[in-house]
Amino acid sequence: MKLGIKTAGLLAAAGLALSSASAFADELRIVSWGGAYQKGQSIGIFQPAAKKMGITVKEDTYGGISDVKLQVMSGADKFDIISSGAGSCASGGAEGLLEKLDYSVIDVSNHLPDMWSDYCVGADIFSVVAAWNTDTYGENGPRSWADFYDVEKFPGTRAMRSKVDAQLETALLADGVPMDQIYTVLDSEEGIERALNKIRSIKPHIAVWWTSGAMHAQLMVDGEVDMTTGWNGRFDVAKAENGAKVNYDWRTGIMDWEGYGIPKGVKEKDLAMKYIAEMMKPEYMAEFAKYITYGPTNGLVYELGLMEDSRARAMPSHPDNAQHQLTLSQAWYAKWRTIAAEMYTEMMTE
Repeated sequence: MKLGIKTAGLLAAAGLALSSASAFADELRIVSWGGAYQKGQSIGIFQPAAKKMGITVKEDTYGGISDVKLQVMSGADKFDIISSGAGSCASGGAEGLLEKLDYSVIDVSNHLPDMWSDYCVGADIFSVVAAWNTDTYGENGPRSWADFYDVEKFPGTRAMRSKVDAQLETALLADGVPMDQIYTVLDSEEGIERALNKIRSIKPHIAVWWTSGAMHAQLMVDGEVDMTTGWNGRFDVAKAENGAKVNYDWRTGIMDWEGYGIPKGVKEKDLAMKYIAEMMKPEYMAEFAKYITYGPTNGLVYELGLMEDSRARAMPSHPDNAQHQLTLSQAWYAKWRTIAAEMYTEMMTE
């Protein structure tokens, strides 16, 4: 049977539409933080997991949970999966910005304790530390947050993050609050203000408010500041690959995890859920850890010996390192992050 030109054209258009829809259904967009961190994610996790599933995953960078809020509120479908810290995941979930994850699809049976939540599942463990310029202090840099805030004992310029995450904790630890009472003190606006006042006490010495891991690593490569808050793995990469004169002490560590979440209302939610499930497998986490010193959340990496012992001991979550550190509270960030972020921004700009 011969088809008329019009009918054939309609069928061809329909076929093209189906083909496009099918292609879109096999494509996901994931956003992370750029720099050495996302390079490790891309090589170790994102692209190998996509290849295993036979899908296309496109990568980009973003500015954090505020970008997710804009996407959800505007209805714009910009990305399907976010890489986010536990605190931002907690606050994003509390604000209704993220989909609940389906743990009948995503297997966390071998995850370390508390390394997942309703809205994000942990992929790697990192620490916020006080890093110092070894050209300035040699090996005698700040070994505690009290040292970081002591401008007489350690004169020099500082840098701190432009977002509140894990910064208030540094201030209260410096102010003598015991580790197990940090979030009790922060559980009020008065407690938050106490932390902000401690930061105000060194504000004249804060030369830079950094906005990304790539930025704080570059500050140390360039020797632009004498010490900074920041993520341990970024400093390790800056030292190994770029010759940064930098060191840090695990006793300043605030241990956190980075995980994956799905913005509310994305069209490819089911595929995104399956892709996240694939990324949770231990072989990907072990491969990622070769590129940056962020520890796996899947305990099978250690149990199966997928990581060399010397590399494992460089991870924040190794018992020798974890014993010294505060663990970031997801519950506090779910409750207080929005208010604390506003107060923190006011402090920076006043």
